[in-house]
Amino acid sequence: MKTLNEYMAMSYRMEIVEDKDEGGYAVSFPDLRGCLTCGETVESAVANAMDAKKAWLEAAIEDGIEIQEPDSLEDYSGQFKLRMLWTRIF
Repeated sequence: MKTLNEYMAMSYRMEIVEDKDEGGYAVSFPDLRGCLTCGETVESAVANAMDAKKAWLEAAIEDGIEIQEPDSLEDYSGQFKLRMLWTRIF
């Protein structure tokens, strides 16, 4: 198992979603299941996310929970497939 600092240095993907109904932003780390937070601005949401990530990792290490490492982007080709149906209207 790695140390807290080693996990904190890893580039975990962060998802930021605007909450249009309530205002503010929700932030989660998909590779760290259940690690989420929010903030009134993007900046505060990101700062809160870093605190949440640290607290989540500390708890996981303390409890001996297996921590998933972030997905590698090296194997990502950048390609995606899109199937379209094209019809002609007369």
